[in-house]
Amino acid sequence: MEHTGTELRRGWTTGSCATAAAKAAWLMLLGHEPPASVTITLPGGQRPTFAICRTGLDNGHPFAEVVKDAGDDPDITHGAVIRATVRRLPAGSGVQFRAGPGVGMVTRPGLPIPPGEPAINPTPRAMIRTALTEANEGTPPDAEVTLSIEDGARLAERTLNSRLGITGGLSVLGTTGIVVPFSCAAWIDSIHRGIDVARAEGLPHIAGSTGNVSEKAVQKVYDLPDTALIEMGDFVGGMLKYLRRHPVPRLTIAGGIAKMTKLGQSKLDLHSKRGQADMGALAQLAATGGAPASVIDAIAVSPTVAEAFLLATAAHIPLGTLIAQSALRTVLETLAPAPCAVDVMVFDRSGQCVGQAGPSLPQT
Repeated sequence: MEHTGTELRRGWTTGSCATAAAKAAWLMLLGHEPPASVTITLPGGQRPTFAICRTGLDNGHPFAEVVKDAGDDPDITHGAVIRATVRRLPAGSGVQFRAGPGVGMVTRPGLPIPPGEPAINPTPRAMIRTALTEANEGTPPDAEVTLSIEDGARLAERTLNSRLGITGGLSVLGTTGIVVPFSCAAWIDSIHRGIDVARAEGLPHIAGSTGNVSEKAVQKVYDLPDTALIEMGDFVGGMLKYLRRHPVPRLTIAGGIAKMTKLGQSKLDLHSKRGQADMGALAQLAATGGAPASVIDAIAVSPTVAEAFLLATAAHIPLGTLIAQSALRTVLETLAPAPCAVDVMVFDRSGQCVGQAGPSLPQT
């Protein structure tokens, strides 16, 4: 996609690439020459053109391939080859979808696609139906569309798919067709789908964690199943706002000292690029726990939260508990009025709990 100056370049979702490949393959099935490019319609009405990198026949059925361009977003599927293979079905069949190599299958309820179906989300399915209808001169076709992603099974190991109940490969995603750089929309979507799966299974308690250490620690404390674990990373706001609309009975927020400090300071995006912890505010928090002036002053100028925590620990100030309490206030304010009991656990780098607050209910 075009860009100017230092503006980050947008890219295309797997759904858009799959749509372009499917349209090209259907045109071949209709007898057209293999196209060098095709134009598709996105949900927002945009009409981008995609280069077709390869075409051919697979067991006599036409296929086309598109190389995914995710723009400047750090998307693990950037550069992946998306293939669509099509064949004609009997009249009245409509458009049916199959998972080829590298595309996963849904095995658990709670996702937008039911168990037993290929992990091709509703928007890409709708885009493909529209594209095939365009290629078919306005008549909805009867077609089987098989999508494949080169090396998709290996790439899926770096996603949350297995926890969500998607096995064998990647999901074909996208709601707008466009990848916005560093929006991390796919991660936030995985958080939402994880919550959906937990709710569908009727789990009474889920835990959102900022990383592997806190996730393993909180799972051990509460003996939670894997499906109750939501790897929220830095996107606590994305998780809490979704839970506000789709609540669960009990929620634990688990994270490291620095990220929970920022959460306690009302930051809902915990990434370092979106802001650092306010050391002056942390010093004042320590003061509420009885820290002497010398420790308060030292914390205020500490280069890191970790160092500030060591200073507080040496002075026997329960800074971990104070951090957990402040983080809990932020969580409760964000969740309100959802009827969800919440506690916050703060872990050090070894997985030791150094602070906890709750459970409490949001104020209505």
